[in-house]
Amino acid sequence: STDLTSTIGYDSIIQHLNDGRKNCKEFEDFLKERAIIEEKYGKELINLSKKKPCGQTELNTLKKSLDVFKQQIDNVGQGHIQLAQTLREEAKKMEDFREKQKLHRKKIELIMEAIHKNRNLQYKKTMEVKQMFCGFLPCALLHLPSLSHFWQLFLKLAQTKSALEDTDRSYQQSVTTLEKIREEWQNEHIKACEFFETQECERINYFRNALWLHINQLSLGCVQNDEKYEEIRKSLEMCSIEKDIDFFVNLRKTGSLAPAPVVYENYYNAQRNVTPARSPAPLPISR
Repeated sequence: STDLTSTIGYDSIIQHLNDGRKNCKEFEDFLKERAIIEEKYGKELINLSKKKPCGQTELNTLKKSLDVFKQQIDNVGQGHIQLAQTLREEAKKMEDFREKQKLHRKKIELIMEAIHKNRNLQYKKTMEVKQMFCGFLPCALLHLPSLSHFWQLFLKLAQTKSALEDTDRSYQQSVTTLEKIREEWQNEHIKACEFFETQECERINYFRNALWLHINQLSLGCVQNDEKYEEIRKSLEMCSIEKDIDFFVNLRKTGSLAPAPVVYENYYNAQRNVTPARSPAPLPISR
């Protein structure tokens, strides 16, 4: 700005940097929330695989496939819990980066605040001296003595001239001091802008890389989950219907021979064809 005491440009830069820091904080919070979701989901999967029955009475190859299925679901749950921990670590790194930038920027901001204050005070002082000089000069010229009063006012004239010269010297010194402060402020302002630009480049680069890393982590999680699911598919390929049927038969078999046929026996006709037996002779009775 052409206004020496204006900080509109500097304030705009600071506001942008604060917005950038806020954006980093939002991504940091996003990672933390995602970590909570991943951890909760992982624990739910583990509980499901351990506590919920899933074909517990199956036998042989299909049972093996179901065991692999439950184990891999447990592994997927563990993977989500590990991902949650990774996301928390990334969120902590983002927080550390954000706080580090804040700490470094605070040093520059304190320097700029001090030099702004010094610049504005000196500018105000210079303008006050200028106004006092400009106001005093016409007054002094109006009171220059005439010839008729020359000897009477000679002493006052000398005092007025001395005061005028002192005020002018003070004004010149204030302007000189202000110019030195202005040059110092301008140099510091340029340094601050260069520092802020470097920080903003670092922030954008860090933010971009953090987002890239996050997507890679999610992709890796999907790949690892697919590998676990592939183990289930491989196990299902080993599942044999014939083997499971044979296994069940061998496990539950009760013998190798079938029961003999039940033969009809005609008890009625058999009884009719039987000849009655003679009665035995009576025994003699002894007297």
